[in-house]
Amino acid sequence: MKQNFKNLKAVFLNCTLKKSPQKSHTRLLMNVSIEIMKKEGVEVEVIRPVDHHLPVGVQPDMAEHGEEKDDWPELFDRIINADILILGTPIWLGERSSIASKAIERLYAMSAKQNEKGQYIFYGKVGGCIITGNEDGVKHCAMGMLYALQHLGYSIPPQADAGWIGEIGPGPSYGDTEWDGEKLNKPVGVDSEFTNRNITFMTYNLLHLASILKSYDGYPVYGNSTKDWNAGTRWNFENPEYR
Repeated sequence: MKQNFKNLKAVFLNCTLKKSPQKSHTRLLMNVSIEIMKKEGVEVEVIRPVDHHLPVGVQPDMAEHGEEKDDWPELFDRIINADILILGTPIWLGERSSIASKAIERLYAMSAKQNEKGQYIFYGKVGGCIITGNEDGVKHCAMGMLYALQHLGYSIPPQADAGWIGEIGPGPSYGDTEWDGEKLNKPVGVDSEFTNRNITFMTYNLLHLASILKSYDGYPVYGNSTKDWNAGTRWNFENPEYR
């Protein structure tokens, strides 16, 4: 049955180490998911954090903590207004990029904020990740990134990660059309059925969960409201009635 996703917005954070307009292999793979979403009528925005001044830190605005400038508050406004967040990263030394770690840390700085229900701010939002590289480590990186997102309050649907890695050692990266001065017959990786299937399933699972949560106005407030907890209407663990 055809689904309607036209009321959804997605933000892709491309955590490449390369500033625009340099070519990003991670962005090339992210484009597969981006184009699916656009065809489904989803509003899509892509942010390359390395293009912005983002100090290291876990405060909402590091300009209030000794830094001369911090672009994070403006970026966060764009992220929090989206229903879906997809983190994209290359693999370096078997790990996500330093930019991806910084983005997660800056998201963590906002996680104590609350929505109008008194729930933590990322409740009702959906998260996933896309990973590129030419060494093993997609699942390892996804494990840490998806854990971090759910810990902050994002909801993670089934199979919420996708990636592509080439042969171990030096070689062409995803989407390359030449390597070591030689033209290649076709862009590397684009015909990988495994990757294309996973990124398609990931994309639609993100859309399905985001659509469900949005139709129910996020999660019910019963049992997870900081307003209720702080007001004293918390679960009474000492009352035998609740055991």
